[in-house]
Amino acid sequence: MRRTSQIAFFAFFLLIPYLNILRYDSYGHQLFLFGMPWHLSISLKTISSNPNVSSLIIAREFFLKAILPWLGVLAFFPVMGLFFGRFFCGWLCPEGLLFEFADWLTLRVLGRRSIYRRRSTDPEVNNRRRWPYVVLAIFFYALFPPVIGILLSGFFIPPEKILEYIKTGSFSFGLKSAAVGVTIYLIITSVFVRHQFCKYVCAAGLMQMLFGWFRRGSLRVAFLRQQSDRCTDCRACERVCFMDVKPRSPKKNINCVNCGECIIACRKELGMQGGLFHFKFGKDLKTENDSTIPDTGKVKAV
Repeated sequence: MRRTSQIAFFAFFLLIPYLNILRYDSYGHQLFLFGMPWHLSISLKTISSNPNVSSLIIAREFFLKAILPWLGVLAFFPVMGLFFGRFFCGWLCPEGLLFEFADWLTLRVLGRRSIYRRRSTDPEVNNRRRWPYVVLAIFFYALFPPVIGILLSGFFIPPEKILEYIKTGSFSFGLKSAAVGVTIYLIITSVFVRHQFCKYVCAAGLMQMLFGWFRRGSLRVAFLRQQSDRCTDCRACERVCFMDVKPRSPKKNINCVNCGECIIACRKELGMQGGLFHFKFGKDLKTENDSTIPDTGKVKAV
């Protein structure tokens, strides 16, 4: 379900300019929102030709048509963080999907998630037949980033122009720049940086992280410490965590993206008994901040 939501949102994001939901026409210097041109009600020509236009009216129009919508856009991720923590990062983020795919490819090729070194929490895989994945990786990074760059250029180049360029095979300088720029960016981030970008660079993730951290009632993954004696210490919850979070630690890790992979892994391990992780809004001080639980993320095996 999570993978479906990631792919669906990625597809929707790429199609936004082609569905005429939001795009900026760099040729006509015009912003379009839901197919309609978005501009101030009073044009500069009207202002210059009519000295009776009140400065208060101009300020009001500018606030309603420019500042207020932009504040609404900026408020999206803080509001998401207040209620759902880093849910967007784990369930919708297009870059997060690419980083996880890069982890999967590297795991099949090198036997570890990172290209730099193996971690104790890396899943065990049989990578004897690695060449099909090497070929897949080469084709993916040779074809996918340029296509994404061309599609993303629809936010600034009219979609009909892009289709015309594709049909004729004669790309404009802007289209070529978008394809090359996005290709370089995606290769650097998804091959060499990956989830370190999510932890230390991404502004959207940072806003969700901060607002989700300060609000006690935001969505998070909770560990049932009162039932910790059922834990087998299999560490499956740690192995599936691509953000290198220790899900059993009594301290909430701000890097958790609420993906729920630890919930699934624990349920597989414990079977009919039911897992020890669950989604929860807020936290129970009696179970989440128990000072008797060591801050190591380890639980004594039964």
